[in-house]
Amino acid sequence: MKLWLNAVVSHPAPKILVTVATVLGSGPREPGAKMLVTADELFDTIGGGHLEMKAIEIARSMLAMPEAELAAQRRRERFPLGPSLGQCCGGVVHLVFERVQPDAAAFHHLNQRWRAGQDSWRLLALDSVRTPTLCDVDGRYLSGSAWPVTLPMQIDTQNPCQVLTDTIGRRWLLEACLAYRAHLMLFGAGHVGAAIVHALADLPCRITWVDEREDMFPTGLAENVTVEATDSPEALIDTAAPNTSFLVMTHSHALDQNLSEHILRRHDVCWFGLIGSQTKRAQFERRLCERGIPATRLHDMVCPIGLAGINGKQPAVIAASVVAQLLQVWEEHELHQQKQLARVLARIGAPAGQHQSVSNTE
Repeated sequence: MKLWLNAVVSHPAPKILVTVATVLGSGPREPGAKMLVTADELFDTIGGGHLEMKAIEIARSMLAMPEAELAAQRRRERFPLGPSLGQCCGGVVHLVFERVQPDAAAFHHLNQRWRAGQDSWRLLALDSVRTPTLCDVDGRYLSGSAWPVTLPMQIDTQNPCQVLTDTIGRRWLLEACLAYRAHLMLFGAGHVGAAIVHALADLPCRITWVDEREDMFPTGLAENVTVEATDSPEALIDTAAPNTSFLVMTHSHALDQNLSEHILRRHDVCWFGLIGSQTKRAQFERRLCERGIPATRLHDMVCPIGLAGINGKQPAVIAASVVAQLLQVWEEHELHQQKQLARVLARIGAPAGQHQSVSNTE
């Protein structure tokens, strides 16, 4: 779950959003990392340590200022981590501080898009209090102020967070607000399924949790979880987006086998895990082959699940092992996708990272 975004839309208290705008050298967090600060609470982190302590001090000093002052609304600060803060990272970090307006309408819109798996770009003026601009992934205007005519139209899509200067010297923070790429469709609302969903709650992924027994789902689910109570779970597999990960652990071996067959008939799956022993795997392999699944496809069925060497059977232990396995898979898959994109851009002769932004008349 994007903790800071959920806190923005759910906490009415005055608040300051702190963003890591740029990092030169080594820093505790990457550009685009965020932390939300209220008078007495914190949500998310920009890396901890002395840098975060100074950022909290600045944010709370802004909250204490009269709102009409620009310094109470927007600030950009430079922090040399070694000389001034005594941190071993040794790099230079630029932080942007932004007072979030009470209605936070733009953030509600952004949260809706994120939950729908949609990418966005957000443009924030650093030298004025104009309303931020929200665009879709192709640069089409969505909400907020119009795209400024003084700002160059070319933006670096490979840089998720960047500070731009327009033709009259004003500064802008342009940041990609990307939906989580990793999507897990988990079948089974039993103890292990619940433990896995709980373990994934604060991690960068979206979860579709499927079971026919609606009363099995707990209340108060994390923001990155969508529940599907259905008697036709196979239909969800057939309509799932490419690169979805699947994890099957229902209350029925017959249902497990049926779901496995549907998953293995697809050829665009990121990862497929099936809970069970080597004995269960052998039985399923034989039955699936009888139903026409090629033996080569069975290599893509991970069963047993979890990291080798972790043998505990408690739901929380299984969950920790499986979540670590998923994180390995998702990071490797993301790296592979980035390399593929770079090769495509090179092949078509496009300058990598250049993106035409569509402006709206100011």
